[in-house]
Amino acid sequence: MQSLLIERKESKLNIPGLGEIEAVGFDIDGTLYRQWRLHLRMFFHFLRYNLFFLQYGLVRNEMHCMDRLENFSEIQAERLARRIHCSAEESKLRLQKIVYDGLSGYFKTIPCCKYVPETFRAFYDAGLKIALLSDFPPEQKGELWGLKKYCTVVLGTEDIGALKPSAYPFTVMAEKLGVAPEHILYIGNSVKYDVLGSKKAGMKSAYFEPYWRMLFHRPLKEADISFNDYRQLQKIVLQ
Repeated sequence: MQSLLIERKESKLNIPGLGEIEAVGFDIDGTLYRQWRLHLRMFFHFLRYNLFFLQYGLVRNEMHCMDRLENFSEIQAERLARRIHCSAEESKLRLQKIVYDGLSGYFKTIPCCKYVPETFRAFYDAGLKIALLSDFPPEQKGELWGLKKYCTVVLGTEDIGALKPSAYPFTVMAEKLGVAPEHILYIGNSVKYDVLGSKKAGMKSAYFEPYWRMLFHRPLKEADISFNDYRQLQKIVLQ
């Protein structure tokens, strides 16, 4: 997706410990908003479909271990169908109703984390390219808190054919950005999927750490950056 703002000069930032950075990529779920806000809102939805969600979670764990698939949605539906004892077509319909459409409405009232819009604007103004890369369809989040106008690309890994932590979706993101992986900083809240996945693709990583790590001063050693406040991330990246 092309930026909606006027063209501006893109640039590289030389960040101590990271080298030259030309682009930043963001995960969405749990990174741009706090997951507990979603869990709180979908509590009764989960109770209603709890057995479905449990089986769906097991299927997603399997899909996370696979590399690129030409027919991701079909394979996911087939695997789920075997678990919930229905046809693959019925499985697809239930996925759409319960997961994709079923959760989309909750995002209308979920705020993004504090200082996220300011951070996107600051990175954009600094000349960095910005990408969103999520394991769930980005369009499920509606207007994405007005952030799309700052983004060069917005990608869902399901459409790409491989979920994180496969290196493939990160590689596709780099190609779409037109930036070498070593000049990209990827930001996420999952150690396994975001930090290790982006590192496997040759990128730098920034970990949006949980409150307990902040309280106990335990930065993640696998990440190049650990932060708990988007003003802190701005300060690190923009110096």
